[in-house]
Amino acid sequence: MLTTADILKKVRELEIKSRKVTTQLFTGEYHSAFKGKGMSFREVKEYSAGDDVRFIDWNVSARYATPFSKVFEEERELVVMLLIDTSASNLFGTVGRRKKDLMIEMAATLAFSAISNNDKVGVIFFSQKMEKYIPPKKGREHALYIVRELLTLEPKNTGTNIDEAIKYFNNTTRQKSIAFILSDFIDTGYDNDLKVIGKRHDVIGLKVYDKMDMQLPDIGLLQLKDAESGATKWIDSSNPIVRNNYQQHFFKQSELSKKYFRQAGAELLHIRTDQDYIKILQQFFLRRN
Repeated sequence: MLTTADILKKVRELEIKSRKVTTQLFTGEYHSAFKGKGMSFREVKEYSAGDDVRFIDWNVSARYATPFSKVFEEERELVVMLLIDTSASNLFGTVGRRKKDLMIEMAATLAFSAISNNDKVGVIFFSQKMEKYIPPKKGREHALYIVRELLTLEPKNTGTNIDEAIKYFNNTTRQKSIAFILSDFIDTGYDNDLKVIGKRHDVIGLKVYDKMDMQLPDIGLLQLKDAESGATKWIDSSNPIVRNNYQQHFFKQSELSKKYFRQAGAELLHIRTDQDYIKILQQFFLRRN
């Protein structure tokens, strides 16, 4: 169990790391990858050759007997929502860190990226039910509160219901938002509601997986336990058919997730626990530009 001092130390460590990543890598990329709500009027200026004639302000032009055009600027304020899977399958990890640890780090980085761009950020924690909702706000204190919750939240349930989280997001978020869904996506049946939010919001899935989610090692008899249901079974990992079936099951699940996101007009990134998520996110932001 983490003590208060441990939590504060971890919060500080995550803030320092996230801010470093945000400053060094995401300063332009994050800002450019996501567009604001639209354009707002800023001022009028004297018309010059090449200005769009549609933006001529006829009232001001008539008053000064010379053409003036309106100047607009992008409304930057965005709402970023992080939908974070807290189910028991994310406690798994064989290389470097658990899936949960990677999700925490990515969520903290995205939260500080949003805050440093003066955007609002909120969180929906979910398992098979809603675990906690943090309404979107601005500011460093709010980001630190989110990081504390990322580190200390103890989910009441072990299962996964992505559809429940998507419905909750849809019902609580009226303004067009950027929604990052962080999960291992070991679930089905969320395709219809994903399409609904895909039409209204900018949706990005971050599928986190471990090397052993995809590939069984050849080490003889293994007892596997389903972290969410508690069911156990013995398998012979030395059998190439068993290993192949295990891998094919992972690929089928991954393909299903890809299909759901593609049909919803949303994006899905795959990030393994031993990979550099910073590079993957940065490449994604650059591609969006």
